[in-house]
Amino acid sequence: MSTPFDLNEHLSRRLYFDDIDEGQSWISPRRTVTEADVVQFAGLSGDFNALHTDAVYAQEHPFGQRAAHGMLTLAIASGLTTRMPVYRLMDGARYALVELRCQWRKPVFIGDTIHVELRIGKKTESLKRPGTGRVLMHRIIKNQHGEVVADTEWTTLMTCRKEGA
Repeated sequence: MSTPFDLNEHLSRRLYFDDIDEGQSWISPRRTVTEADVVQFAGLSGDFNALHTDAVYAQEHPFGQRAAHGMLTLAIASGLTTRMPVYRLMDGARYALVELRCQWRKPVFIGDTIHVELRIGKKTESLKRPGTGRVLMHRIIKNQHGEVVADTEWTTLMTCRKEGA
């Protein structure tokens, strides 16, 4: 049986696969999606879909206004997660993102403010890579109204704590 996670207790050290428990959860800072974000993402990605870049077209779309790219929403969620103190404590213990699943539930519009609710899901020790394990991290992205705009699962390969550490 594990003890409850105390962030203050862990501030001076790194968090490994062994240090996090299924069911733990945290909330990220918030961030407002701007027109500049959408324009810059269109330029970076090459995705100039009219729903994102043409206000006249978007008014006639069922959304009634321009929407942020779904991939932009994911990118912002990734950044918000990295700003969480608990996630930063995992720096150096995360090897790689190995899988990502996403279901977009609602559009994100210019001016919406989003945040991430991070919850630790299933953990499995790796048989192929001894000393590592996979951690399923649910990142629920919500807007300023508390509505889920995207439900995502990020599977991360992490290192286990070395014996005697």
